[in-house]
Parts: sequence; C-alpha cells; structure tokens
Amino acid sequence: MFLFKIVVAIAIAFLIIKIGVFILKSLATPPPEPPPPGELRKVKLLYRCELCGAEVRMTAAAEENPEPPRHCMEDMEPIIEEE
Repeated sequence: MFLFKIVVAIAIAFLIIKIGVFILKSLATPPPEPPPPGELRKVKLLYRCELCGAEVRMTAAAEENPEPPRHCMEDMEPIIEEE
C-alpha cells in the first residue's frame, strides 16, 4: 500500500511538471508575423445602420481598421462592445 502511494505521488508530480513546462513554452513562443498587405486578417467588428437598424459582423478584412461598410447610402456606425 505504501509503494502504491509513492507511485501515485510520483505520477502526479510528473504530470504537474509536464503541464508547467507546456505553459511556460506557450508563453515564451512569440506571436506570429502579421500577414502581408492585401491578405485577409481576422477582425471582430460590429456595425449598425443608423437609418434602418441593420447590423453587420465583419470577421475578415484586408487591413486592421477597415472602412465601415455602407448601408442605406450611409456609412454604418461601429458598435462598441464592453468585454
């Protein structure tokens, strides 16, 4: 019984060390390079048409801060979400 407790303790310690090393490696990895100009980037933007109330979610754009889309012949207003 005593040997079983030692084996379980060693296994748990090994698991904790492996998880810690994985987390440290993921923190040390630099972020990926931005895509070249003209390629689509991931964005998360929400817009609303002030005239009719239509809403649009933009998930990809050619640049970081794209121009707002047009609806009802007017630029849509960005919706700012609190996180």
